[in-house]
Parts: sequence; C-alpha cells; structure tokens
Amino acid sequence: MNVKDFYFDLPQELIAQDPLEDRSASRLLVLDKNTGELEHKHFKDVLSYLNRGDCLVINDTKVIPARLFGVKEGTEAKIEILLLKRRENDIWETLVKPGKKAKVGTVISFGDGLLKGTVIDIAEEGNRLIQFSYEGIFEEILDRLGQMPLPPYITHQLQDKNRYQTVYAKHEGSAAAPTAGLHFTKELLEEIEGMGVSIARVTLHVGLGTFRPVKVEEIENHHMHSEFYVVEEEEAKKVNDAKKQGGRIICVGTTSCRTVESASTEDGILKAGTGWTEIFIYPGYRFKVLDSLITNFHLPESTLVMLVSALAGRDAVLRAYNEAVQEKYRFFSFGDAMLITDLKETGK
Repeated sequence: MNVKDFYFDLPQELIAQDPLEDRSASRLLVLDKNTGELEHKHFKDVLSYLNRGDCLVINDTKVIPARLFGVKEGTEAKIEILLLKRRENDIWETLVKPGKKAKVGTVISFGDGLLKGTVIDIAEEGNRLIQFSYEGIFEEILDRLGQMPLPPYITHQLQDKNRYQTVYAKHEGSAAAPTAGLHFTKELLEEIEGMGVSIARVTLHVGLGTFRPVKVEEIENHHMHSEFYVVEEEEAKKVNDAKKQGGRIICVGTTSCRTVESASTEDGILKAGTGWTEIFIYPGYRFKVLDSLITNFHLPESTLVMLVSALAGRDAVLRAYNEAVQEKYRFFSFGDAMLITDLKETGK
C-alpha cells in the first residue's frame, strides 16, 4: 500500500490555531464505518450516539511542558530541546535543535543554571541522551521553565497551558496531547456516565513517533516508535464487562485505540498490565476490542489517517475528509472531531 494513497489536499487556513472557548462546542462529523454515510453535528450531540451499557475508553496521560530553551555553556549558542522519553538517573532521550551544536560532552544551561543538561550519547535518528542536574524537584523546575510542545503547524502562542490538556489528564509523561479528548468537559463526561455508559481510563504516554512522517513509499515498511502504556485491572474489567454484555467499546482518540488493541488477546479480552507498544494499524488490520472511535482530523499521509482508514475504509475516510474541507471544518489538534461508528447500532 503506497503512502500517496492517503493524501488529501488541505488549505492552510483550515488548520485550527487556537482552542475554542467552550471545549465541547466544536463540530462533529459522524461517519458510518459500514456504509460511508455522513452526518454533520456538534460535539455535544455525541450523547445521542451512545447507548446504555457502552464503554468509553479515555487516555488519562498528562502532557509535560517538554520544550526547553537553553544556551550552550562556553559559546552561549541558543539550543532548543524537546523531552521525548524518560530513562533512569535523570537521563532523557531528547530531540535537539540544532543538533550539530549538541555533541557528546556539551553542557546546556536552562533558566540561568537552574537546570543543566549534559549530552552523554547520541541515540537513533540523531536523538540526544541528556543527563540533567538540578536542585529540588525536576517536575517543578520543568513546570517553571518548560513550554507546552505544541505541534509545528500551530504558530499561535498558547495563553493557557491547560488548554493543551484533557480535563481528565492525570499521569505525567506525554510529549503531545491525546487531542480527541480535548473536546470533553467534566459536565459532558458526567452526563455520559449518567446515561449508563461506563468510562474506562487507560494511560499511553504519547511520543512524537506517533506523528513521525511516513518516509517509505510502501507503508508496510514503516516502523513506529515505542510508547509506554498502563492498563489497570479495574479499567480492563470495565471494558471486558461491557463487551461481554453486548455493549460497544468507543475509544476516545487513536492513543486509546492503540492501547486497548496492544493490550488485548486475539479473542478480544483486554489484559491489565504495562508495556511498550509499537503497534501500527493500517487497512487490513482486524480490530479486536474497539467498535467505534472518536478522533480529530489528521495530517495527510500520516499513520493516524491510516489507522482511521483501517476502521472505515480508505475511500470512505478520504471522502469524509474532502467533505470536511468543503464544509470548512477546523483541522488537527485544536480542530473539530469525527465519530466513526455503526449508525445502526446507535439506533440512528
């Protein structure tokens, strides 16, 4: 399957630069995964597509302010780093710009020396392993010095850090937000639970590998970076009980989807535990747990467009995306949402 099969034309002005004042006021494009039928709604209408006994799966990871700006000791050259993956002994795998200024042994100072990082090794694809030294609590220093790692297509400054967090964000560790969850308010989640829909919380710390462009022509040759996930016993039970009783599993975002699909058995039983996943879902994949998906609109030729195409079919997804462009939906992280489901099962 060729990467160009997943291309669509997106006008620059449709890329959302700022979050809406009301998280749940975004638009919702509903796509029937079997027929390709489309419905244009608002996000709050998601309630009418849920049934008592269903289970909504959310990713409660929390984005860390992972972008740091510092200077190279000795030359005062400006260096930007992005924290990607925590290792042991205050060592992080990082993305450094410009990389040529960060040779092994380089010391970078942040916040007038409040935090210092020494490049100790060069990992795959030129990522740097940096060991940090500081006094106090690393997370508090990071909160003071770091910025939210917004995607490069967002050029506006984020006024409120919390708008790049879901309202249920809990466990710190992500380099990017699970953006489908940004549409939910606490009130909307309470309404959903009040309908008799259970909410299962899983954790997958989103790495930049999820957004890494596919650089190979044949997508089967693309390799995903690994991401760490956690599924607690109680949350796995919610999913398995719903499935057993005939309810649907509706994942909020591709990260929740990738978590449950990685942590389940071949016959669709979700297992509690922790692990690293490199799962790459593209057309031809057979879903073991997920029935429906709430997601944002994704980049052309991205692994995320491939994932939604595995659920609803490439042609139907691209038709839906083209209609979203015509109807001027807002795209990407702060944009509008999409629900991919079986309309018959929602009573629609």
